[in-house]
Amino acid sequence: MQLFAHPGITLGAAAMLAGAANHRLNPAGWFAALSNYLDIRWLMVGSLLPDIIDKPVGQYFFRDTFNNGRIFSHSLLFFVVITAAGLLLFKKARYTWLLALAAGTFTHLILDEIWQVPQTLFWPFTGLAFPVSEIDGWLRTIWEWLISNPSVYIPEITGLVVILLLVFQVIKNKKIVAFIKRGEVV
Repeated sequence: MQLFAHPGITLGAAAMLAGAANHRLNPAGWFAALSNYLDIRWLMVGSLLPDIIDKPVGQYFFRDTFNNGRIFSHSLLFFVVITAAGLLLFKKARYTWLLALAAGTFTHLILDEIWQVPQTLFWPFTGLAFPVSEIDGWLRTIWEWLISNPSVYIPEITGLVVILLLVFQVIKNKKIVAFIKRGEVV
């Protein structure tokens, strides 16, 4: 799990798209533009959701069965179900929180490069089993990669910087409580 990379890069990419769609050249306005479209909090939760679900299920609760932290929630089926439910909720009540969760989940699959594991990406259409991963010592391995592998520490640093920019914007606009309660940035 990349604790800062997933939510930070997801947030940064979405904010840049929202800023471009609103013709805002100033990056400080990108978070505000994004918050007009969706709830940033749900987007960030969605960017971690596959790991929040699959890591405990596949590595702890059913380790003897799966022995993998990328299972059900790392599949396209999971993304499609969340998106379909989000579209229904939007159509019925104009709520976008589930669509934001789905968008975050989609970026998680991209950042995990899950297309490199088609057995997981296209589950259950490629069979019901998931690939087995060696997960012994995974915490130590993550720590070692975090300090020595640029493909891990660069995204983590990038994500942290984006999250800190959001935090700075929320504090500067004196919207801490409003952000926590309603997701408001400005």
